Amino acid sequence: MEHIHGTYNLQLVILSYFIASLASYAALDLAGRVSLTSGKARHWWVACGAISMGLGIWSMHFVGMIAFVLPMHVSYSMDKVILSVLLAIIASGVALEFAGRPSNRISKLVFAGLLLTAGITSMHYVGMAAMSIPITYKPGLVVLSVLIAALASYAALWLMFFFNRPESKHHWVYKIGSGLIMGLAITGMHYTGMAAAQFHQVQVIPESLSRQVESEVLAYLIAAGTIVAIGLTLFGNFINQRMIQKDQRIHENEQWYHALYHNHSDAIVSVDREGIIKGINAVVTTITGYPEKRVIDRPINQIIEQISVQCSSKDNAHTWDNQELQQRHYMAKMRNTQNELLDLSIAVIPVIIDHTHVGSHILIKDITEETQAQQNIRHQALHDPLTGLPNRRKLDEVLATTINVCEQQKQHKFAVMVMDIDRFKMINDSLGHSIGDVFLKEVSNRIITVIEASHPQATSNVTLARMGGDEFTMVVTGEQADEKQVVRLAEEIVEAIKQPYRLKENDFYVTASIGIAMYPEHGVGTDALIKHADSAMYEVKKNGKNGYQFYTAQLDSELYERIELEGYLRKALERNEMVLYYQPQIRTLDSRMIGVEALIRWQHPLKGLLAPDVFIPLAEETGMIYDIGNWTIREACRQMKLWHASGGPLIPVSVNLSSQQFHQSNLVEQVQNALTETGLEAKYLELEITESMMMDAAVSTAILNELSALGVKISLDDFGTGYSSLSYLKHFPIHKLKIDRSFVTDITESHSDQAIVATIISMAQNLKMEVIAEGIETKGQLDILMQNDCREIQGYYFSRPLPANEVENNFFVPLRLLGERNTVFHSV
Repeated sequence: MEHIHGTYNLQLVILSYFIASLASYAALDLAGRVSLTSGKARHWWVACGAISMGLGIWSMHFVGMIAFVLPMHVSYSMDKVILSVLLAIIASGVALEFAGRPSNRISKLVFAGLLLTAGITSMHYVGMAAMSIPITYKPGLVVLSVLIAALASYAALWLMFFFNRPESKHHWVYKIGSGLIMGLAITGMHYTGMAAAQFHQVQVIPESLSRQVESEVLAYLIAAGTIVAIGLTLFGNFINQRMIQKDQRIHENEQWYHALYHNHSDAIVSVDREGIIKGINAVVTTITGYPEKRVIDRPINQIIEQISVQCSSKDNAHTWDNQELQQRHYMAKMRNTQNELLDLSIAVIPVIIDHTHVGSHILIKDITEETQAQQNIRHQALHDPLTGLPNRRKLDEVLATTINVCEQQKQHKFAVMVMDIDRFKMINDSLGHSIGDVFLKEVSNRIITVIEASHPQATSNVTLARMGGDEFTMVVTGEQADEKQVVRLAEEIVEAIKQPYRLKENDFYVTASIGIAMYPEHGVGTDALIKHADSAMYEVKKNGKNGYQFYTAQLDSELYERIELEGYLRKALERNEMVLYYQPQIRTLDSRMIGVEALIRWQHPLKGLLAPDVFIPLAEETGMIYDIGNWTIREACRQMKLWHASGGPLIPVSVNLSSQQFHQSNLVEQVQNALTETGLEAKYLELEITESMMMDAAVSTAILNELSALGVKISLDDFGTGYSSLSYLKHFPIHKLKIDRSFVTDITESHSDQAIVATIISMAQNLKMEVIAEGIETKGQLDILMQNDCREIQGYYFSRPLPANEVENNFFVPLRLLGERNTVFHSV
């Protein structure tokens, strides 16, 4: 049989390589798509991919066969052509199925490679057998073509598996390169197989080739099949990619929406246009207590029917189908399932799709804690932290509102009452600020009790405020603003305040001074009303305290004088206007002077000499008492040291301490400095205190012990007028008791006063204390005291308080007759 030699059409060879590469690229792309699907969709993509890839490989094979030109007419058996197509499709299906199910097992890769190699090799040689010409093969080249087919198969499987991984930035470049390499391997296998074939000349055409297709017709079929297969592949990939991208965007949007919806810090309720709840997040259940299954598909009005809405607009209606389609905000209150009242902030956000309002998202924020915090801050800003009463700022608001109402209603009036607690500073300084706070709470409670008892039906008409310290202010409106009602209220408050207070296991007594100003008679503005009520209150204090008084025009001039007096007082020490007067203390046995009491006077530049009761209360109120008291101690020590140095009698000088001065932190230091600066021995300084200063035993004991340790003597002034315990006499280092003038004044007529004085003298002597009586003005008083063995006295009967030079002239006698060189004084 004659051997026939053929030639290759280079253009068709190149076309076959292009088809192989394109088919390989499509196969790689399909492998990625198959891996992203599952179920029926996966089987569909494997089937379609196998057909597309198989037709591509088969098309490359037959284009390559047509590219081989023989010097004779060649036709093809349709049965074998179809069989070769099926083999290519089956081989492609195996490859795609393996690529879509990645596995790390080498045995599966080997098995799939063998199946793919067998499919491609069978497809090639069955296709060759379809030619209407005898063919023989060179065994060596056949084996080589099979090996090339195996190499191409394993390379295809590995690349398909590799491109199942997540896509990189340049994934398409790798995919094209891989397609070109796979196309080269498939083309190499085909042309190696073609080189193994030897074609022979025949004279008779077998009957089995009766169903044959001419090569020219077959070329058209192959070209059409290739275009269709690749077109279907690319179009399917394109459509699938777009669908995947769309699904991915939808999925991402859903994930974003769900993340925002379910992790939002606010509660979200989604309703349709009819107000039917379509969805809620978990915060709704947290805030309201309603579980999701209880509210879904129910009208929202049934769920929040107990909400009290305060809408920011005039329309409070719950209209979910809002034609204006605008976002709305509400402030609301709601009771949850635990019956707790919540403050809510609600925002209604319309949902619009294609210009149609389909529903709303309702954002609910629990602002209960925030609202309570704001209310607490406002309450603290407008109320006194100690008593809980309105403070000055709140009182100003109340007064401004009340004045505004009265201006609109011409005939209305109201009263402003300013109250100050007399002797509060004494309690606060002696017992400490903590006890002072307890005392102020009790005072405020008593006033509130009086208000409620006096006006049980109209307590809202009386506003009680604490202005600071021990000062309270009341605004009385309505029917209670009648002057008779105001007087009655003031009297009841004064009576309630003066009842005893139980503090530190002792009873203490204070009084109240109340000043009253009426609107509009005494002022039409806030400042004027409070100022005039203050003036009336100070007038009560001036006249003995424990009472009330209405404002009068005359008080303005007195208030002005008080302010003017304060201005002068602040400069009195700088101008050396303060002077000390001395009242001798006499021993009854021999009428000798055994001491002096230093009493301060103010030489006012305009008013002349002023007694201490005129300016000392003002000094205590303004805090100037500390400087004045320290000056008094130093000046008394200086004068007594001068007398001692000049040969005068070695007698002590006594100085009164105010309550504030006694409790100043550096009292002992000030006394020590005065003694050191003047050189006076401590035993010649006597400090007079009152029982009220010893209310806090722990504090008082420490102070008195320190003073006593200096050598200073302590005298208890006004003994018997306070409300202290007699145990003080046992525990405190007290050297002398001074009988108050209130017991001496009526001692000649009052047997009770005589008994009290006798008792005090006897008690002091039994306690080894000195005792002195003050306020002696008549011989009858002196006789009774002497009968009761009172050995020391002080009063106008012997001498009024005198300047230092008059004390020298009246009570010291020069003894120049003794021939002494220095002037020496001797007591009379």
